Amino acid sequence: MTDQLTRRELLQRAAAGGTVLTLPGLLAACGGSSKSSSGSGSGKHKLAKTLHFSNWPFYIDTKGQSQPSLDQFQKKYGVHVDYVEDINDNASFFGKIQGPLSRGQSIHRDIIVLTDNDRYLALMIKKGWAEKLDKSAIPNMKNLIDVQKHPNFDPNRDYSLPWQSGMTGIAYNDTLTDPVLSVDELLESPKLKGKVTCLNSMGDALTLVMLSNGDDPSKVTDKSFNAAFNRIKKAVDSKQIRQFTGNDYAPPLARGDLTAAMSWSGDIPQLGSKHVHWNVPKDGGAIWTDNMLIPKGGNVYTASVYMNYVYDPKVQGLMEAGDPKRKITGIYYIPPVVGAGDAAKAFNPAAANNPLIFPTKKMLDSVHLFDNRALNNEKYLTQWQNLISG
Repeated sequence: MTDQLTRRELLQRAAAGGTVLTLPGLLAACGGSSKSSSGSGSGKHKLAKTLHFSNWPFYIDTKGQSQPSLDQFQKKYGVHVDYVEDINDNASFFGKIQGPLSRGQSIHRDIIVLTDNDRYLALMIKKGWAEKLDKSAIPNMKNLIDVQKHPNFDPNRDYSLPWQSGMTGIAYNDTLTDPVLSVDELLESPKLKGKVTCLNSMGDALTLVMLSNGDDPSKVTDKSFNAAFNRIKKAVDSKQIRQFTGNDYAPPLARGDLTAAMSWSGDIPQLGSKHVHWNVPKDGGAIWTDNMLIPKGGNVYTASVYMNYVYDPKVQGLMEAGDPKRKITGIYYIPPVVGAGDAAKAFNPAAANNPLIFPTKKMLDSVHLFDNRALNNEKYLTQWQNLISG
């Protein structure tokens, strides 16, 4: 497998042939010379020759081996984008970059994408390992949806902007099981023993189990944490849960190596399998947002110009929905940009009406944010880490 496969080809090939997802590591080379901006600033700024961008797999629009939105950006601004899909989960990626950042060294990245229901996004900002955005280069920031404007980890959006949002629920393969609609079934059904996976993100997993327990994941207490943690541990000890995963649960689920999984909403449409279904559990699911961040040493102006570009509703609409006429596949997650839905209708009406991309009010009312304080509780984090690495 190479990193030149499209994300749909990658998922489908892995689903068919047992391919293991192995993603490239951080590149050591930094961008070279810079050039004057073209219609993008006051003339006091310079655009770098290359924008170095680390993201999650299957998280950009694709056409064959290319990414059309990146191609358009490169053509418009004359900036090459070194786009690397080397984030499989927040913890392991943070483990790669914390050493250099703690020593004041660049990680040779201008944009990275981290999730708000894990501790590492807030930790990057708290430790001073993130650069401030150049808001003068991001006039399209006005298109940010209201609910995303003042998160507790970055109240004024000085350091971050949402890339995409998603929901956490349950996916299942209908060739192997009847619909799996509750966390109780996932963790306790004898028919699923050894055939399910749990996400390794504490916020994702505990939100689902707390809701199943009748507890509020936005206000975690020792009692509610222990109740949810112990249910998951029991399912691990009994071999009900086969393993903890990041993005890498999806191909085995499509192949039939797994029957059901805690799952992120946008991954399932990308599989292109009519047999894999996704749902919000009957007691509720999680909602989260992956955020763009400029790590210390990154090129602030070039990164900010790119953020402005993707906050154009027409660009965002194409990224989300794709364009079947041009054989462009979209991202299929939830956009943070006002007007993206209307723009998507012009490219791909079917995707624009897909509730996994543009959720209904009922769906949004049934998903919940995880308590940020719990994400930074060292006792909880130690217990969770010991469980998933055991």
